[in-house]
Amino acid sequence: MDRDKAFRGRRVRAACAAVALSLLAAACSDSGSESGSTTTSSAVTPVDQATMQSALESGAKEFLLPGAVALLRTPTGTVTATYGTTERGGGAPVTVGDHVRVGSNTKTWTSTVILQQAQEGKIALTDPVSKYRPDVPNGANITVEQLLNMRSGLFNYTETPELNSAMDTDPGRVWTPDQLLALAYPHPPYFPPGQGYHYSNTNYVLLGLIAEQLDAKPLPQIYRDRLFGPVGLTSTMFPDLADSGLPAPNSHGYFYGTNMLTIDNPALPADMQAAARNGTLAPADVTFDNPSWAWAAGSGISTADDLATWVEALTDGKVLSADMQQKRMASPEPTDPNNPSAAGYGWGIAKFGPMYGHTGELPGYNSFMGSDPVNHVTLVVWANLAPGVDGRDPASTIAKNLIGQMYPQ
Repeated sequence: MDRDKAFRGRRVRAACAAVALSLLAAACSDSGSESGSTTTSSAVTPVDQATMQSALESGAKEFLLPGAVALLRTPTGTVTATYGTTERGGGAPVTVGDHVRVGSNTKTWTSTVILQQAQEGKIALTDPVSKYRPDVPNGANITVEQLLNMRSGLFNYTETPELNSAMDTDPGRVWTPDQLLALAYPHPPYFPPGQGYHYSNTNYVLLGLIAEQLDAKPLPQIYRDRLFGPVGLTSTMFPDLADSGLPAPNSHGYFYGTNMLTIDNPALPADMQAAARNGTLAPADVTFDNPSWAWAAGSGISTADDLATWVEALTDGKVLSADMQQKRMASPEPTDPNNPSAAGYGWGIAKFGPMYGHTGELPGYNSFMGSDPVNHVTLVVWANLAPGVDGRDPASTIAKNLIGQMYPQ
């Protein structure tokens, strides 16, 4: 994968999974072998509350976070840790019940809906995209499955200067899905369909439109009917396009620099990093920037507890048939074809060693959710500042450290 392209437009990419997955892969590798839909993972050593609190506080201070949350579920119970406040320099103490924007964790909702529709015979994963969206360039040769697993080659609209510039100058702008696709289509593909991997939000905007077409309902209602209600996600929602709000209680989100400044490199220039660390450069509050630019790829809202409940349903097979669940859990393939041990990405689900789940980022928020279905261990971490001044993902880095402690090599 072209690393320059992988980083371009980093800050507005609704969770740059390609980067976060690679980071997490270093923390958790399989010591067993593949068997059916799960992996025989190494013995887990759950961390206690004091250890998790220490890891969260250390990471939060390193990344200059106003606030952060970590939640760990194991067969022996739930452990939580919180740090800081919901607003920089003030606000209420952070709680596990705070609503935050969860970025590309939304992709797990979109992909699950498509897989449910496939179970119902409404769509086949082998169908060409042109069957549902004739306007897609080369759509006759791109399958629905290639949208799901990021192997379509379609250009990522969030890598365009047009979107990055608009995010800086008009953060309240309401984007329609078709406007987002129109940003991507003029650009050449990264590779022919099925001949590479490139994380592209364009894939998931298309999947959201297809889901609406098949169910003849708006996407927020589809999520409520198919996922949130049945799973019991009482604090999870998907906003309408014009809705920039966050339900109470919520945590504000903060963002250093601008999208255009970091379009080619996720890290701030060295002098700005130094200024941020010595306190002379403050981040912007981007809590109520309109998230419609991420739509089915990353506009979701949730809490730590709901994310844990959801990722367990995702990995334990509560939302799909046994056959479809087995296929989904077997779907992740290495994101780096030259490195078989690289983290895997499949049908809207990522594999981090023994854990399956996803990461999420948009300006101001970073989140990680992962579950080990063999050992029944679930970890959620979120941070209310993203990315870090050095370009790293705060929550994903904290999660990596915790996973490394739970699965010592």
